[in-house]
Amino acid sequence: MTWIEKIGLGLFLVGLTTFLVIPFLGTYSLSEEQVKANTKAIHQDKMAEILAPMYGQEYSSNFSFLSAFGENFNAYNDDLKSQQLWDEVIWDDYSFALAKAGLKSPVRDSPRLFFALAIGLAVLGGFLYNFRQHADEPEGIKNNGIFHSKLKNRGWIGMITGFFLILFYVVLYWFPAYLVNLVWMVNPISEMISGNPASQWFLYGLIYTLAIIVMGIRMFRKYRGNKYQQLRTASVMFFQTAFAFLIPEVLVLLNQPYYDFKNIWPLDYDFFYDYQIATFLSSGGVGMFMLIWGILLIIIGVPVFTYFFGKRWYCSWVCGCGGLAETVGDPFRQLSDKSVKAWKYERWIVHSVLVLAVVMTGVTIANYFSGFSFLGNVTNQLHSFYGFAIGSAFAGVVGTGFYPFMGNRVWCRFGCPLAAYLGIVQRFKSRFRITTNGGQCISCGNCSTYCEMGIDVRWYAQRGQNIVRSSCVGCGVCSAVCPRGVLKLENGPEENRINDLPIIIGNDSIKIHA
Repeated sequence: MTWIEKIGLGLFLVGLTTFLVIPFLGTYSLSEEQVKANTKAIHQDKMAEILAPMYGQEYSSNFSFLSAFGENFNAYNDDLKSQQLWDEVIWDDYSFALAKAGLKSPVRDSPRLFFALAIGLAVLGGFLYNFRQHADEPEGIKNNGIFHSKLKNRGWIGMITGFFLILFYVVLYWFPAYLVNLVWMVNPISEMISGNPASQWFLYGLIYTLAIIVMGIRMFRKYRGNKYQQLRTASVMFFQTAFAFLIPEVLVLLNQPYYDFKNIWPLDYDFFYDYQIATFLSSGGVGMFMLIWGILLIIIGVPVFTYFFGKRWYCSWVCGCGGLAETVGDPFRQLSDKSVKAWKYERWIVHSVLVLAVVMTGVTIANYFSGFSFLGNVTNQLHSFYGFAIGSAFAGVVGTGFYPFMGNRVWCRFGCPLAAYLGIVQRFKSRFRITTNGGQCISCGNCSTYCEMGIDVRWYAQRGQNIVRSSCVGCGVCSAVCPRGVLKLENGPEENRINDLPIIIGNDSIKIHA
């Protein structure tokens, strides 16, 4: 490790430590004015009454403040539930808004300073650590010592990293009130871009984007000399920064709906929710364009692009989930399970999620056009279940938190309904395939080892059989790590795309069909 890499690692650890300490700084207090200013009009008087015992009290930590809030708020709701007065229960969670309003901390007073000390140092450290890597080595993929790494091969550093990511996602999705200091830290940036105060989702989006950029630099260094890997890394960095982060925030600044133009149903599972449709229809021409654009992507864009380029056009070049997997998750790609058993689970689980998304969307649309007389509140319960189980627990907690345990494409492989939709098109109606020159294969296993989707690529290469698996995202790493040039990503005619050559010697010599 060079001296500049050591400095970068040190700065990153200082920034990460600061980031972890920030949530515990400051004190909390609450007033009636703050309660009324941060609750809905229909709840203002009642919430002011419920939280009256907290007025004038100073709480030394977010734990004590939120504990007191929970005691008062839950006692009120539990009493109504015991009497089955469901219409009077307050279902809205005001803990985040009130914790943010009641915070008194140096972070709130000097957000830019703490942003520089936490995220700024982490980003700078990551850049310094990555930008000189492999500088004195010849071009080529470097995976030296990867299975001896305590981070990259389920060692103790990897376990700690995984548990930290899981904890972060759990807090982000279900206990965001504990993150209000971090949200205040990025508040100036949010106000500059969108004109609105920051939320936990702005904080997450900013960290997500910066992580892809910093680790994208690592990809540039690691895959020097491979134009395909360089281009697709630049692509995911661009689409995440511009389309997933900046453009939606700027749209809000322009008083337009928040919208990610590259997000496609069923990955964007709430696209057809009633509130989303109402937002589009009430936003004039721009909102109508967003609605039509989203529908055209679903019924025309996905089949056409997948026919010509395979699912790689989205999963490896555009998608934000794929962008994080290909950059932040790249060190863990070799941890994906290549067994037949895992493949069977994969097919059942990912297509079940797709069916669930289709059913939920169909019910939602039917209920919308029937004036909510079809299933009524059952639709909202279905939305809540899907959002919790798939949108949060699977896509977030498992999908990213399990990188150090199961590889970088857990969500894409086992849970993403859009990947399943793209995969069906790719398998049966696409020009994309990975061709194999079986006569040159030396069975080194590099291709299978570094396949993030758990495909036993070597099995196909040894047989000289084209790879047309629906799960393949066309990342091209199998081809990049092959020392013999056996594998090639191609978009060719459909004729003979699916071949079956159980035994092959050389390229065009003995061929025995089953």
